[in-house]
Amino acid sequence: MKSPLWRKALRGAPFQRDLEEVKRLAIQYVKEETLQPLKDTGRFALYGSFGSLFVGFGVALLLLALLRFFQGQFEVFRGTLSWIPYFIVAIAALLVLALALWRVTSGAAKRRLKEEK
Repeated sequence: MKSPLWRKALRGAPFQRDLEEVKRLAIQYVKEETLQPLKDTGRFALYGSFGSLFVGFGVALLLLALLRFFQGQFEVFRGTLSWIPYFIVAIAALLVLALALWRVTSGAAKRRLKEEK
């Protein structure tokens, strides 16, 4: 049985090498354009998560230190007025939260929206 003419043309021909080259380039393109950005995004999210946890922990410790400062330094906050340091620290925590929310909403996303208009 004689093999078809097209099989003879593909054996060792430049066309077959071209197909392999196209396949290799397609795989390389997919890796560069999809896998690498996903890896970069994952690394960005991981560092952002750890950073926000550390900043949150630091802010909590600073608020606790502020509470202890008011409780220890001012004699007037003893007895029936012992709730005032807690109130002051709660207000400070709300101010920190408001500052964080303001910075998030007025960041790069808002500038990007202005550029699109």
